[in-house]
Amino acid sequence: MSPPTAGTAAFDLTDPTTFVRNDPHAFWAAMRDHDPVHWHAGRGGLPGFWAVSRYADVVAAYADAARLGSARGTVLDVLLHGDDSAGGRMLAVTDRPRHRGLRTVMLRAFSPRVLGPVVERVERRAAELVREVTGAGGFDFAAEVAEHIPMGTICDLLSIPGADRPDLLRWNKNALSSDVADADPYAALEARNEILLYFMDLVERRRAEPGDDVVSMIATAAPDGEPLSVEDVALNCYSLILGGDESSRVSAICAVKAFADFPDQWRAVRDGEVPVGTAVEEVLRWATPAMHFARTATTDLELGGRRIRAGDIVTLWNSSANFDERQFDRPGRFEVARTPNKHVSFGHGPHFCLGAHLGRAELRGPAHRAGRHRVPDRSGRDAPARLLHLPQRLQQPARRLHGPLTGP
Repeated sequence: MSPPTAGTAAFDLTDPTTFVRNDPHAFWAAMRDHDPVHWHAGRGGLPGFWAVSRYADVVAAYADAARLGSARGTVLDVLLHGDDSAGGRMLAVTDRPRHRGLRTVMLRAFSPRVLGPVVERVERRAAELVREVTGAGGFDFAAEVAEHIPMGTICDLLSIPGADRPDLLRWNKNALSSDVADADPYAALEARNEILLYFMDLVERRRAEPGDDVVSMIATAAPDGEPLSVEDVALNCYSLILGGDESSRVSAICAVKAFADFPDQWRAVRDGEVPVGTAVEEVLRWATPAMHFARTATTDLELGGRRIRAGDIVTLWNSSANFDERQFDRPGRFEVARTPNKHVSFGHGPHFCLGAHLGRAELRGPAHRAGRHRVPDRSGRDAPARLLHLPQRLQQPARRLHGPLTGP
């Protein structure tokens, strides 16, 4: 283990406020140049871990699922305190061979037959929301638009009754983020438990009277010849809420902020100079809603010239890889026409995000509709307030964005 690069020792990657108080881009640029596979010393009695910052090393690590496992957990804060209780049961935190069978089951939830009607509803929902706020003067984009599309989409996918959806949205927000740095961690735990209890009850009902919905599909499947337990079905339904809601919500908010900061880029999308699908890829790179994922070395290995020992925690920083000058030209510039754009916002390799197609659709919908309404250059009336993500997720500080959105 080499000594930390000058100026990086005080940059605590385990503290979510670090990303609010400091400029993470400057930190990661220094790390990529001088210490791309960096040993982050343990603090407060917690173990140390590796922080991987270069794009090529991050992609290589994602692909090496045999030696860098996910079953102990994929979020740094969880791994620092022990194994993930969902390990081997929830898709994101399983390794082969269990991962292959479970992924096959979950892939059925994202087949073209299932997703076709869901994507159509995304388009309709986006049209309604954009129409309601266009010309309304000042409004809260996060609360009035961004909140409703992803959660509505995942609830459509899971056939969640409309009356239950507000509770799920509230629980999920409380489980993942807070407006204050000293939020009660037990409130987040209580919210996660409420979600799991809700899904356990729903699974019991759908298993007793199965329909053609995704929950019934998972509940009645038998990977490896054995049906999943009620708890395991609930965990995997929760994982869809966990990944599908916040990632898309944060990306949409970051998109509006980026278009406000780079109005020429919005004009290019609005006027049809750049395809919306191409612009969405740049939004995903720019937002990088999941700052990192973690792995645990299952054997000794070498990564980026450093010797990793079996049992070491290895964190893969998407928020650095997506801004690596070795992979992206002028990465600090938001360029909607950027192509190719092989970002890692959905991960890479065997654990590539199942919901990537749906996530892209959730961003395309509002952009298409805003373009059709000829929404002009956007500007935030108020400075966006930082929203701190809790350590369980350690993701990008999101923003509440207030400002006018008016038609011509």
